[in-house]
This record gives sequence, structure tokens and C-alpha cells, in this order.
Amino acid sequence: MEITVVGTNYVALVSAACFADMGNRVLILDDNVKRIDALQQGQTPLYEPGLDGILNDNIQAGRLSFSQDYSQISKDCQLFYIAAETPSARDGSADLTQLWLAVDQLSEHIKHDTLIVTASTVPVGTSELIKQRVLNQLNNSSFNIDIVANPQFLKEGTAVDDFNRPDRIIIGIENDKSRRIMSELYKPFSRSFDKLMFMGIRDAELTKYAANAMLATKISFMNEMANLAEKLDVDIEHVRTGIGADSRIGYAYIYPGCGYGGSFFPNDVKTLINMGAEQGYQANILHAIDDRNELQKERLFEKLNTQFDGDLKGKTVAIWGLAFKPGTDDLRQAPSLVLIDSLLKAGAFIRAYDPVAMENAKDHIGEQYFSDQQIILVDHQYDALKNADAMVLVTEWKPFRQPDFNAMKRLMKNLVIIDGRNQYDPETVKAEGFKYSGIGRTI
Repeated sequence: MEITVVGTNYVALVSAACFADMGNRVLILDDNVKRIDALQQGQTPLYEPGLDGILNDNIQAGRLSFSQDYSQISKDCQLFYIAAETPSARDGSADLTQLWLAVDQLSEHIKHDTLIVTASTVPVGTSELIKQRVLNQLNNSSFNIDIVANPQFLKEGTAVDDFNRPDRIIIGIENDKSRRIMSELYKPFSRSFDKLMFMGIRDAELTKYAANAMLATKISFMNEMANLAEKLDVDIEHVRTGIGADSRIGYAYIYPGCGYGGSFFPNDVKTLINMGAEQGYQANILHAIDDRNELQKERLFEKLNTQFDGDLKGKTVAIWGLAFKPGTDDLRQAPSLVLIDSLLKAGAFIRAYDPVAMENAKDHIGEQYFSDQQIILVDHQYDALKNADAMVLVTEWKPFRQPDFNAMKRLMKNLVIIDGRNQYDPETVKAEGFKYSGIGRTI
């Protein structure tokens, strides 16, 4: 197939690379000059394990190309795949600015019957609006424009594997022609058993939001239970293993922590709330999920503040992990940013380390804090501990799982560990001479 993909985000790049890897010819379009230049030189502008190799293999094979110029679209293009960013606006609605820009630019270059696939996460009804917008741009020409909603369920850090080995492939269609084309496109990704789930376009759009909101619900529920466990002198880890053994619940997404981040769960929950409000519906559970998550991000600072009797001014805090989860350099809505902001306002000094997210951190934290060295990004996890009054684990990267406690004791001024991911055993940490505080843990 000849495929044109619009966007250079996680979904766009992973989808394009995997489609090309199956023998399709794929053109990636984006207005971001810096990203296109980097991609043309074989440099991936984001951190995603396994993506570099697939991109470069298919560039060299001539199946994958990049451009800012929409006139480069092949006259034989069979499918337009839109994966523009749709972040949440301040009011919780989805910001579709980039999506409409992509649609308008594509419309200028449609020269025959066309299938447009929406891979972006969009509010219910958006795909229908895309089709109408394209038809309006074409002045209701004789071209047939078909639309498909094809939301992706990719986790940052495992996106390539998720695309190649999906649990299911959700496809919202309006006719049999679209069904045949999408079946052919995804045939290589559905060989072991039929993973394609065809439904209405609006059904597919809501399915993406509902899936992410359900996972966010499990996380926020466990964080709520963890906070209650602390009040009741209960160890939440025992509760977690107890309820997870129930096959109706399972162990996935029931790990208490310091809140979820990234661009998917927070945005999708907020957008669902907004969609309900637009229909006059009060989504109480969704409000509670979002509220709990925002409050949960404050727990690490609260624990530090309690540990030092409300006086963190002049204290040095080591932070292990900045990305919102392991396996990515993404700091969007990361709990680390909430902690850093609170510490800086309290007059504390910060020494932080993350295996891959250091460059992105500079874009999210005010330059003034670096210039006066209130925050220092260090080159190694143990460098962060020098003269630290406390260490806070924010992101559970593998190198942090089995730390050298003797080295930590030599480097730290005060032996305090705030475990934002319940990674360490409280008894072991206490036996090493540290003060320990986890999320819903008892000693």
C-alpha cells in the first residue's frame, strides 16, 4: 500500500515504521522542520525502545520517507493516516488545532477517491466532522471520501511491541469498502488470531477514551486505598496482592504510587469530563479520578514536608526519576514536575537524575532555577545523593531497584527515603538505618 502519515509523535512514528516494516511505502508529513530534518538523517526525535532500528531499516530500504511538503504525496496514495496531537485545553476540551491544520493541508492534495484514517484520540463525532470539512474544502467534488476511526492503544516505552502484537485493533467504519482496506492493512498484525474489531465510527472514538479512563480508574482507586491504609495502619501491599488474586480484578494497574502522568490518561479523563459537560451530564466518577490523581502528585512533597517539620528551606533533596514512567523521556504532566515546583517554592535545593529524560527536563523547568543552581541535573544516580537530606524515588527505572545502601549512606547527609513507587521493602530499608516512607506502607 501507499500510505501517507501525518504527524511525528509517538503514534505517528511507531505506526508509520511498523506499516513500512510490513512492506508498505509510507510518507510521513509534518510541519516541524527540526523533526523532519532529524528523521531524514535517521535520528529519532523521541525516546522509544526499538523504534530507531525499525525506522532506519525502512529508510534504507526505501519504504519510509519524510517531508514537510504536502505536494510530495504520491498520486497512488491509498490511505491518509492522521495522527496529529490532540492535547487537553485549559477547559478540559480536546485541542484539535493541529488536527484541523493537518486535515486542511491534506484536503488541498486529494486528487481521487480517498480513505482517511483518524488515529488521533478525538472526541466523539470528530471523524464525521473531518469528512464534512474535507468535502467542503473539495467543494463537494465527485471524489468519494471515506472516514475510519482507528484509535491506537500504545504505551510509551513498549509502543513498538504494542503495535506489532496488539490485544485488539479497534476500527470504526462506515462501509464495506473501508472494512476491506483496513482488513488488508492490518492482516500482518493479526495472524495468530483475528484481532480486528469493527464497529461504528463513534463507537470506536469513545472506546479509546473509555479504555484509558478505566485504567486511570484502577490507578486512582488504589491510590485512594493507599492513603486510607496509612490512616488505618495497614500495609497497602498486602491489600494489593489480596485483591489482585481475584481474577475479576487482576494485578495490572493496581500499584499505588505518586500519580499518573503522560499525555494519554490525564488528557483522556479530562476530555471525557468535558464531553459529558457539553451534553449536560455530570461525570462524577471521572471527576473523582482526576481529582485524586492531581492530589496524589502532591503526596511526595507532603511526606517530605512532614519529615522535616514543615521546614525544607535550604534542604537538599535528591530525585531519582523525572519521566512520568520508565521507558520514556516524556515529562508531560509527570509527578516529578509537581514535586520540583513545590520544593523550589519551599526554598529547597534539588539534585536530580533520570536515565533518559534529562534534556526534556530542561524544557519543563524554569531556566532561572538552573542559573542559580537551585536545581542541578547530575550525570549519575549516585551523584544526586551528595549531601542530600532525603532521596525521593519518583520513577521506577530498573537501575534504581537494587541500590547500594552503603554508598547511599556514605553520600547522604540525612538517611531519608521517600518511596513514591513502593519499590523498596520497608523492613530492609529500616534495617539499613534509613527512615522510610512509601505510599500506604507500614513498618
